[in-house]
Amino acid sequence: MHFTSEQRFDDGVLERSFTLGEIPGILWTPPSATASASAPLILLGHPPLGLEKMYPRLVARARQAAADGFAAATIELPGSGDRPRWRALDQARADLRQAMRAGEPVGEEIVDRLVLPLVERAVPEWRAALDALLSLPDIGGPVGYSGGVISIGIRLAGVEPRIAAAVLFAGSLVPRAMFDEARQVTIPLHVLLQWDDEGNDRQAALDLFDAFGSKEKTLHANLGGHSGVPQFAGDAAAQFLVRHLK
Repeated sequence: MHFTSEQRFDDGVLERSFTLGEIPGILWTPPSATASASAPLILLGHPPLGLEKMYPRLVARARQAAADGFAAATIELPGSGDRPRWRALDQARADLRQAMRAGEPVGEEIVDRLVLPLVERAVPEWRAALDALLSLPDIGGPVGYSGGVISIGIRLAGVEPRIAAAVLFAGSLVPRAMFDEARQVTIPLHVLLQWDDEGNDRQAALDLFDAFGSKEKTLHANLGGHSGVPQFAGDAAAQFLVRHLK
């Protein structure tokens, strides 16, 4: 991990950009984090739209996490931002947009091509980033995951024992194969669902929630479209992470 820039906000939160090999990322740490009092860590998931586009939402979530005493970190997903283009993923996105513009149902074949290769590449990168982050003196466990792509969160929750709890955003298409993986997830979960999300299959999201194997799982559903998550729903998700990670 190589830090490339840093800035400190007026609330004392330190933001550091880094690279991990070819992977860009950002780390935010609260002013309370020191080598003798390391901060728990939240991994901030996000859709593959590029860190530059997602930055305003990510930094707001990170500063809220810092106010609760957490460090937060994110990485650029494969094929996004300034990372090399991924032709197969770009084609799957184009096929998805074409089907939606035509008012046609999105077939499982498109969903699989869109999501499964991204999960296969992104999850090992997230785990490598976690290795590097936890080696820093001011970062410690436990670790939480918060955000989307929900299939990435499912795979991480199933294979990464250092993740103790997760907030999952039910706002992306889910391949049927991920339902079997969801049954193996046992950590506490808080799932956010926008009831009128125009790009999400509501019934599939409900079926996925039912599939999770966790004994403690909460579904927080609100009226509104994809980007209309109310502030109080975000506050409830933050309190869930405080309850399980601190």
